[in-house]
Amino acid sequence: MKRIVFLTILSLLVIACGEGGYKKIKNGVQIKLQNKSAQGAKIMRVQYYLNDVVRVTVSPEMSFSNDSSLMVCKKNIDNLDITIEKNNDTIVLKSIKLIVKVNSVDGEISFYNPNGKEILKEKEGGGKWFKPIEIDGKHFWSFRQVFESDHDEAFYGLGQHQDNFMNYKGKDVELYQYNTKVSVPFVVSSKKYGILWDNYSLSRFGDMREYAPISVLKLYNQKGDEGGLTAKYISKNDKNKVFIEREEKEINYEFLTDLKKFPGIFPMGNGKVEWIGYISSDTTGEHKFRLYAAGYIKIWLDGKLMADRWRQAWNPTTNYFTLKMEKGIKYPIRIEWDPDGGESYIGLRALKPLPDDEQQKLSIYSEVGKQMDYYFIKGNTIDEVIKGYRIITGKAPIMPVWAYGFWQSRERYKTQDEILSILKDFRDRHISIDNIVLDWFYWPVDKWGSHDFDTSRFPDPVGMVKEIHEKYNAHIMISVWGKFYEGIENYKKLDEKGFLYKDNIFKKRKDWVYPGYQSTFYDALNPEARKMFWEMMKEKLFIKGFDAWWMDASEPDIHSNLPIEERKAFMNPTALGPSAQYFNAYPLCNARGIYEGQRSADPDKRVYILTRSAYAGQQRYAAATWSGDIGARWEELERQIPAGLNFSISGIPYWTTDIGGFAVERRYEKATGETLEEWRELNTRWYQYGAFCPIFRVHGQFPYREIFNIAPENHPAYKAMLYFNKLRYRLMPYIYSLGAMVYFDDYTIMRPLVMDFIDDVNTYNIRTQFLFGPSMMICPITEYKARKRDVYLPADYGWYDLFSGKYYEGGKIITANAPLDYIPIFVKEGSIIPFGPALEYVFQKSDEPFRIYVYTGKNCEFKWYQDEGINYNYEKGICSWIPLKYDNDKGILTIGDRIGKYSNMPDNMKIEIVWISKNDEYGIDKVKVSQIISYKGKEISVSKTK
Repeated sequence: MKRIVFLTILSLLVIACGEGGYKKIKNGVQIKLQNKSAQGAKIMRVQYYLNDVVRVTVSPEMSFSNDSSLMVCKKNIDNLDITIEKNNDTIVLKSIKLIVKVNSVDGEISFYNPNGKEILKEKEGGGKWFKPIEIDGKHFWSFRQVFESDHDEAFYGLGQHQDNFMNYKGKDVELYQYNTKVSVPFVVSSKKYGILWDNYSLSRFGDMREYAPISVLKLYNQKGDEGGLTAKYISKNDKNKVFIEREEKEINYEFLTDLKKFPGIFPMGNGKVEWIGYISSDTTGEHKFRLYAAGYIKIWLDGKLMADRWRQAWNPTTNYFTLKMEKGIKYPIRIEWDPDGGESYIGLRALKPLPDDEQQKLSIYSEVGKQMDYYFIKGNTIDEVIKGYRIITGKAPIMPVWAYGFWQSRERYKTQDEILSILKDFRDRHISIDNIVLDWFYWPVDKWGSHDFDTSRFPDPVGMVKEIHEKYNAHIMISVWGKFYEGIENYKKLDEKGFLYKDNIFKKRKDWVYPGYQSTFYDALNPEARKMFWEMMKEKLFIKGFDAWWMDASEPDIHSNLPIEERKAFMNPTALGPSAQYFNAYPLCNARGIYEGQRSADPDKRVYILTRSAYAGQQRYAAATWSGDIGARWEELERQIPAGLNFSISGIPYWTTDIGGFAVERRYEKATGETLEEWRELNTRWYQYGAFCPIFRVHGQFPYREIFNIAPENHPAYKAMLYFNKLRYRLMPYIYSLGAMVYFDDYTIMRPLVMDFIDDVNTYNIRTQFLFGPSMMICPITEYKARKRDVYLPADYGWYDLFSGKYYEGGKIITANAPLDYIPIFVKEGSIIPFGPALEYVFQKSDEPFRIYVYTGKNCEFKWYQDEGINYNYEKGICSWIPLKYDNDKGILTIGDRIGKYSNMPDNMKIEIVWISKNDEYGIDKVKVSQIISYKGKEISVSKTK
């Protein structure tokens, strides 16, 4: 009834606006558009949420939907001083930070700085497009918004996509959730604005077209005859043995439902396929290709190797590449595919060119919605843009202090004795660790979702957790899925309330656990179902003392390799509406239930959630995300870097990767000789990179991933990994302070270079360097046997080599040394980095002094943060900051008065001061301690010795 009354009043307001008129609303306007054929747009609302954040809502109907947003938590709008005037057909809205202009005829919108400089404008001639669509018998709309974009603009964010792109200008990104693919509809521009797209359906950034079968092009066989590519299904062991040779007009074996298309005679477990021929087009221009494949895959177009990848058979990866083609010209194509196992997948699709000016525009399309709804967020820096995003979608809490330490995991610790013995090994070897992870399948084989333990393998889980806490001073995370086997008690409880998706049950599709079990997921979009799910976790797991939650398969993923339409059918309907409308929202709602449940059950214990998928706003639920079940390959390591950076700039600050890669090629399983050395080096380089991710976490399939299982103690790989393990802990004062900055200042820990050097256009496309906090530039090594790499040093700053102390001028590319011992790391001139003592876990007591490194050359500041580490007292102001400030002209470091206090705060801290200057090359391991002070919370000034 309330909805009917609201819509009636709203319709009357629209009518009251008059033809071509507008009505003032709080902080904005509501406009009835004059142009009835403006791609279906009829009414429009422009409303300031902050002085630099504007919500834009456009409806193709004569009313707005009042559905609550899942991603936006700021519901109340502050009163702002907004001026509104109309000049002919243009309505102009002004705040102290942002000007918005709207054409009242067609709704064309543009955004300007207070001085009138244009930031962003809609595509000239109209950038809005609506098309009616029916879903489950209900009326919805597909829609698209297109903005103009300067040729030198760069785009970032959109979540985590393993396509190896940093800058998405001119690129296409499909936004949906999948294992290794995380979609967040927030795009950030190098022009210092962001757009948060409030929609949950499958969406597309860039080209709104779906990739078509390769037959969209003309295909020719190996002899050059038109019709199809020559496909040869051959023996893996005898290349002369051809099972079948035929022409194929499509390469479309992408999903489970496609496997029946393979020739029945072809033994996939012992076979290979070659596709050979030519392609041509009736259009001149840059053609786009998408290769989706598992196993070993190579593809050549026009003689150029476009992809050379491997992925485990059950988890294909996507490869994008382009080829400039002239109309009517034949281009050779060759594909070599080794499925490398049983069921495996491959598909090749293509798109003909868009006009270049259209491809370069900023475009966002959504498949299903009731209206177009987005937030334009302006900032003077990208940090300010992300701050605006977090004001709208929620702050990211400070994680428990132990979560910033080292995590050890594997797939999987099979018994209670095994997990405890591994932890004992860490302590006996003095390898620092704070968290160990119990992955899936601790439950009885036929009781997935029971949250029970198989007592033959885990006879005393309460005792196990207690021993981890008390004997080993560590914490334990446990894997929990939103999945339930049919017939178990938890399934029955949820089913009685209608809280389960039933499509998979009706279709009797079984999972991959031998001999196969029917299962489904609970509906996380139902608030009552979320409460019941948490109560089940609380009753069986939380009361046993587990510290953190690994929410796996949170896309949700009922079975890998189902087509998107099958996945929509699986989770349909949700409590909120058709699954197509809410397709991407599951991980956000799932995390919400855990966070709200635990905070209700124990308000003083910090929540920690690790999830395989995420959506806008998920940071407010103490959720970190990892990059999924990636392969243990060098190219996968390289792809993690831009994937993690774009995820971080999407506004969600906590991200991690499986150090070493999850799935492993067979050649590594019993490796010897050179192959074993490559395995050790791959893990070492990944470990060195992982030490500077927000979460430092090892995980993967066999071979076992503990450093003592990768290499013996006297091996260079072991020593290098141990060094970076220790370095992470020495950096804990710096790292934990960054965590506090995330909460208090809406900061981003893992930073694309463009965030800090936006005036240096050379940083816009750099994929494999990043800042860890404000001071440290990390430059991972992603090639086997590489012992040096090129590094760009951003302009306007000098840079110190962390390990040698050597100083370099910025604004140039250098060749940096990279022995196996370390990766290139540079510290920005004008930096203060607090170091701590060597610890084996974060709460370990130590008499060793702290140390403050001052990298001279520019004035700088840093806030050293401390609190109790495990509770939410910081939300009440129970915490402390020690302000550190360096005056370069005077050569004075000031350690200011401590601000705030907390329980057990140290009264006296012994601190060593180390000065790093241009002329004396001191690295972190070769230092000259200039002064030792006793800090008792009162200001102390220390002068640099000459």
